[in-house]
Amino acid sequence: MRHLRRALLATVLATGTLASAAACSSSGSTTAGSGTAKAAGYTFWDPYPQFDATSDWAKLVASCGTQAGVTVKRTGMDTTDLGNKALLAAQQGNAPDVMLVDNPVVSTLVQAGILNKTSDLGLDTSAIQSNIIGAGTVDGASYGIPIGANTLALYYNKNVLKAAGVDAAGITNWATLTAALNKVKAAGKKGITFSAIGTEEGSFQFEPWFWGAGGDLTKLNNANGTAALSLWKGWVSDGLAPNDVLSNTQTTSWQEFATGQYAFGENGTWQLANADKAGFPYGVISIPAKDGGAAPAPTGGEFVTVPVQKDTSRYDVTKKIVSCLTSSTNLLSTDTTLSYIAPTSAVQAQQVAKNAELKPWVTAVAAAKGRTSGGLGTKYPVISEQLWTAVQSALSGGKSPQAALDAAQTAVANHQG
Repeated sequence: MRHLRRALLATVLATGTLASAAACSSSGSTTAGSGTAKAAGYTFWDPYPQFDATSDWAKLVASCGTQAGVTVKRTGMDTTDLGNKALLAAQQGNAPDVMLVDNPVVSTLVQAGILNKTSDLGLDTSAIQSNIIGAGTVDGASYGIPIGANTLALYYNKNVLKAAGVDAAGITNWATLTAALNKVKAAGKKGITFSAIGTEEGSFQFEPWFWGAGGDLTKLNNANGTAALSLWKGWVSDGLAPNDVLSNTQTTSWQEFATGQYAFGENGTWQLANADKAGFPYGVISIPAKDGGAAPAPTGGEFVTVPVQKDTSRYDVTKKIVSCLTSSTNLLSTDTTLSYIAPTSAVQAQQVAKNAELKPWVTAVAAAKGRTSGGLGTKYPVISEQLWTAVQSALSGGKSPQAALDAAQTAVANHQG
């Protein structure tokens, strides 16, 4: 149950439907029904079709209903299906009572007028880290409560670094990382693998480097953004990263790292269980910013949201269900199951106390930021698509990093009119 596959929002089409790209998690799942019809009792939709009725997650949802004095009918479906069906159900006045959605989807649903503000429901979000709840905040108002967050960091192979004479503690910026990669290559091993595929995964993996250089998603082609793309291009051109990063998903990138031939692999919390099975000692460091410190990485994870209902009397019970699901005790259990980092410092401390390996991930999440934060909202999918297109163009040699990002910025401007 620690393995999870979730689709990430890739673009918002003009019709208001959602299209998805590949996930920022690890294992497969199948869609488990549509759930569009309102059932008796209370309804709950989530993007976890891999969890059946016998799972700890399903049992938690059911028990929160029981504590609220109602029966909850849970339906798990793919993230894309969930977003599309949420829009349709809202139009039909048939939305579920509670819905767990991937964080980039929140702003789309808010724009469609589907979700309630947490403040209007009297739900307390004061203990949640501001950067985590920021992914579900629109115009200063939060529209859900995060159950946890995942993000990216660098896994490293201790054996490979030792053989190359590299101390992971000395990797603090881009210069020291690139120097380490060159030492590894000289020692006969491979440098770093990541996902630069032409989907949301490619943007998701590039954003820590982009932001770590001071890049601005509203100005893709400024000097800072160009520096980040030039870094990746240089690694590929110099043989420090493989050419197949262009087609690597986060899963195939992980598989490369798991061969034991690579010094570093950029990946997320969801690979921890796989890392323990890799067969070699590993460590984790934050992705370094260009000039030092931890680079902001994008937050992944879902928000518990409350769709708008015609019968507002239902909200009292709904609030009890949401409060139960997001209580400290239940967050600890859920985030352990999902390999997520909790959204509150108190539960994070409990996680680290139980598993010291999570400490660098807590640091990474603290530095992370939402992809739709900073007022981007529904503009993000268009920007992201042009960003991953630029990455593909530059790494393949089709355009220089500057030309690729110039084209991306022009395309975004033309789209936004």
